[in-house]
Amino acid sequence: MILTDQQILDFMEEGAIKVEPFRRECLGTNSYDVHLGKTLAVYEEKVLDAKKHNKIRTFEIPDEGFVLMPDTLYLGVTQEYTETLKHVPFLEGKSSVGRLGIDIHATAGKGDVGFCNFWTLEISVKQPVRVYTGMPIGQLIYFEVKGEILTPYNVKPSAKYNEKLPLPVESMMWKNSF
Repeated sequence: MILTDQQILDFMEEGAIKVEPFRRECLGTNSYDVHLGKTLAVYEEKVLDAKKHNKIRTFEIPDEGFVLMPDTLYLGVTQEYTETLKHVPFLEGKSSVGRLGIDIHATAGKGDVGFCNFWTLEISVKQPVRVYTGMPIGQLIYFEVKGEILTPYNVKPSAKYNEKLPLPVESMMWKNSF
């Protein structure tokens, strides 16, 4: 079941869901709109290696915006810091963003119960498009879980994305053993 606007507000009051900064006008019928943060990143190498630490170069979006180009993966970040302690948060693109040909995640649209952080966006575009800091970029949808949670993400020893910074984070696949 997806939470409604009233349920999202109730769980925020309870402390089970946090969005900072919270703006009431961003609360939809069953979602919460999030916005593009000021920092983007690109990988330094053209060929990425799943077994090595692929470094990124970060830069800020200027006031006049930044043109995203096809065939480049950009890592972005939400302006909003979120905590979800009892639900499964899903980040989906807004339809207006999709109609500009912008994809905001390659595969990682789901967070875990206990995810407490900014969201890194895996941005790709179909054609050149100018983006701006603060533009609506996605929406969070919260799903109820059934059953007891044994290890929330924020206390999981193997969790690779727990450092709380308002910056895009590169892949940590290299930390996996394979």
